[in-house]
Amino acid sequence: MGFFSKIGEGLKKTRDSIMNSVNSMLHSFTRIDEDLFEELEEILIMSDVGASTSAHICDALRARVKQDGVTDPTAIRGLLADIVADMLRGGQELTLRTKPSVILVIGVNGVGKTTTIGKLASRFVGEGKKVVLAAADTFRAAAIEQLDIWAKRAGADIVKHGQDSDPAAVVFDAIAAAKARQADVVICDTAGRLHNKKNLMSELEKIGRVIDRELPEADKEVLLVLDATTGQNAVNQAREFKNAAGITGIVLTKLDGTARGGVVLAIREDLQVPVKFIGVGEGIDDLQPFDPDEFSKSIFGDN
Repeated sequence: MGFFSKIGEGLKKTRDSIMNSVNSMLHSFTRIDEDLFEELEEILIMSDVGASTSAHICDALRARVKQDGVTDPTAIRGLLADIVADMLRGGQELTLRTKPSVILVIGVNGVGKTTTIGKLASRFVGEGKKVVLAAADTFRAAAIEQLDIWAKRAGADIVKHGQDSDPAAVVFDAIAAAKARQADVVICDTAGRLHNKKNLMSELEKIGRVIDRELPEADKEVLLVLDATTGQNAVNQAREFKNAAGITGIVLTKLDGTARGGVVLAIREDLQVPVKFIGVGEGIDDLQPFDPDEFSKSIFGDN
């Protein structure tokens, strides 16, 4: 299955949900007027795009309709696809120029964090890179075991300590191993839950300080993994983690299992954080680099 067909299939539920409503609405209008824009805005809000982002899209659409002299309501679809792609562009590429570079992966339990790390590791190893995984989610023994399985499957090295050991110490040792083995990338798993939220955020800050101290010149990505099926709750999670951890990008998982793919727009527009990867299936190659144009075409295009 090619890239576009894989993305298109993964976003089918979102596309069907949004475009069935949009098409039905467009066919009920014989001209483009304010009632049309208001109905479209309501459809977008109901599709987890978010109120402010939906308003922004419709404002941009009004401007394009006026600028291009569009009068046919069915032409709205193409304009909508262009506007959405424009909104989503920028910052989606990983910045990993140094050797080693570091990816810190964060997020609450249950979003697919450890699986995402395994799939990232597999991708990098497939590109010929040497990868070291840091099993720094020491709060759960199962997380360490799961990451160990993924390391073997992906062909990556792993540094791990026992359950309840210091996560920052694991990251310290992983960085030391990466230097000694001349690895290209260190990917750090982190806890998704501690005894309270403050402890979790403090732990992430501590890990960040270790990385900055041991690899001050290294490129560092802080990726927040979110579950698309949670809709607007994912936006709220992103807001909390952004304030505490300085995230550089989002990995949005389980898009194939939900009609709430519109949340991609809310995250990008409300938080100004780019989506860098999306999960559109269970397979090891179903974690795909985010492509704004393909995403927009898959939902709003004519395919």
